[in-house]
Amino acid sequence: MADAAMLYPMMRQRRRRRGLGVSPRVRSIAVLAVCALLVLGGTAKLLLRPAPVDARLLLGNALVTLEAGNYSAARSNALAAAAAAPQYGAAQAVLARAYLELGDGLAAEAALTRAEAVGFPAARLHQLRAEARLLQGDANGALAEAAKAESRYFDFAERIRARALAVQGQPVAAKTALETLVAQHPGNGRAWLDLGRLRFAGGDLGGASEAAGAAARLMPRDPHALALEGEVVRARYGLVAALPWFEAALRRDAYAMPTLIDYAATLGEAGRNADMLASLRRAAEARPGDARVLYLYAVLAARAGKLELAGSLLERNGAVSGLPGAQLLRGAIDYAGGQWERAAASWRALSENQPMNLTARRLLAAALLRSGDAQGALAVLRPLAVRGDADAYALTLTARAFEATGDRVSAAMFLDRAAAVGRGGSAAFATDDALATLQAGAAAAPGDPTYAVGVIRGLIGSGDLSRALGQARALVEDGAGTPAAQTAYGDVLALVGQRPDAAYARAADLQFDEPAMLRLIDARSRSGQAEAAAATLSLYLAQNPQSVAGQRLLGHLQVAAGQWDAAIETLEGVRRRVGSGEVALLCDLALAYAGDGDGDVAVRYGRAAYVAQPMHAGAADAYGVALAAAGRIDAARQLLDKAVVLAPGDAVIADHRRQLG
Repeated sequence: MADAAMLYPMMRQRRRRRGLGVSPRVRSIAVLAVCALLVLGGTAKLLLRPAPVDARLLLGNALVTLEAGNYSAARSNALAAAAAAPQYGAAQAVLARAYLELGDGLAAEAALTRAEAVGFPAARLHQLRAEARLLQGDANGALAEAAKAESRYFDFAERIRARALAVQGQPVAAKTALETLVAQHPGNGRAWLDLGRLRFAGGDLGGASEAAGAAARLMPRDPHALALEGEVVRARYGLVAALPWFEAALRRDAYAMPTLIDYAATLGEAGRNADMLASLRRAAEARPGDARVLYLYAVLAARAGKLELAGSLLERNGAVSGLPGAQLLRGAIDYAGGQWERAAASWRALSENQPMNLTARRLLAAALLRSGDAQGALAVLRPLAVRGDADAYALTLTARAFEATGDRVSAAMFLDRAAAVGRGGSAAFATDDALATLQAGAAAAPGDPTYAVGVIRGLIGSGDLSRALGQARALVEDGAGTPAAQTAYGDVLALVGQRPDAAYARAADLQFDEPAMLRLIDARSRSGQAEAAAATLSLYLAQNPQSVAGQRLLGHLQVAAGQWDAAIETLEGVRRRVGSGEVALLCDLALAYAGDGDGDVAVRYGRAAYVAQPMHAGAADAYGVALAAAGRIDAARQLLDKAVVLAPGDAVIADHRRQLG
């Protein structure tokens, strides 16, 4: 063996080591331990394995959240149920209902098609498919499907039929159908909701308020009803009053896109920019890349002075390019950057879509004038400049346009009008449409107050005030719940020399917006109701704290009341927002600083106003008062003498001259 060991070393016997061997007992314990670990591992795996998915339980959750008004959660639960049981037709049908509540008609119809494919009764889906078609813009398809609905779904199908008629341009027939439905079934909250939306879209805020209130009472957990009430309240009473309704809707469904958008926009208009940003972030999380979110981000950037960022956001967002707000903002960004022609293009589109928008006309005229198109500016300004109550800015723009064409005589005439302190009586802004066209439209839509108001404004434009008054009175006596009807009635009353304040008050009660506020304050001031006028302004600013027109008027009234510190704070805030180009604003600032004893600052503002319009009696007066406050009495006397000559009947200017001695 020794030789073998030398030839085959691997066969050498090894010396056994003592103390390192494993006894049989230990070996048995180790085996038992390994087995125990294997058993424990298997048990843990069984315990940690997900429980079988119960599609019925998930569907129940979807129905619960659907009933609670949390439509976003209902969609998620229904999707989970459908994924767990693809052949479960009821899950697809509930998913379609959730999509309909979220306004996604395409996804809803796809879910309905899947439900039918796996055996869900098609007869139970026609009314749902009708709404899906309507949400996709197919009114004819919606009507066809609604007609196939079973009798037990009549109320649902009738609502869709009415909405489809409205889409087809038959709002009176649609409203009649819904009014019949709520008369027969006054507890149908969905019918009240659709009626409220239709009335709101038609400008019938009184009727919309009634319907929205009924819907909210009948469906207190439905975010659509709560959101509509918020929209109506915002239009009728103001921004701040609407916020709690939007917040209540979002407590039901935190990711409801239309409500999130309305809430963010309302917050921004109320000056709560940080809250607006938080709402927009939530909306962006719910629907990344949504065009409305990008647009509101652009608005927020513009308010922060980041015009380049705002412009880039609009450029990326072609989906909202046709919206009035986007056109206004795009034009403002281009105008600030010196791109006059691009600004004019945006504002022209806005003015064509909203021919009664006086602000759009002023902006368009300014852009055209800066781009060298003086004749175009005159054409746009004509409806404003011929008004007896044309504002100084519009008159000055008109004068500059005439100067650019070489017509200095006409330019001087409009500068004289701009310089005059007093204004003529307010006239309604008449439409440019032919009266026969307006009457034909009204005849084709009997019962629609929008067309009736158009005829009244056409009669005003043609000078037939007697017929205009008669038709306006008949319209409001028939109970038209539109602020436009009450406003038109007030306008005609003012034109014929009667007091319009009661009509304007009814219009403001229906829709307390900026034009209604300005009309009502003017009417109450002219009739000697100074306290009522001040209360109107205070109420408006409580709801719309960022209103430039409201703040501007407040500052003017504070100057008139001798509240110098408050006036300075208010007017400086306005100047920071709109710049120093408005002569009347500069005059009020000069008077406020003079009253406060700061003659040097008062002189700067007074001089700026006077240089801009030396023949403006108010500018001469404010500059004179400022010079007097700075101790320059002789120069002040000369300017105040000039102001008295320019406005011999103005009691305030005469009093300033008397005080100087």
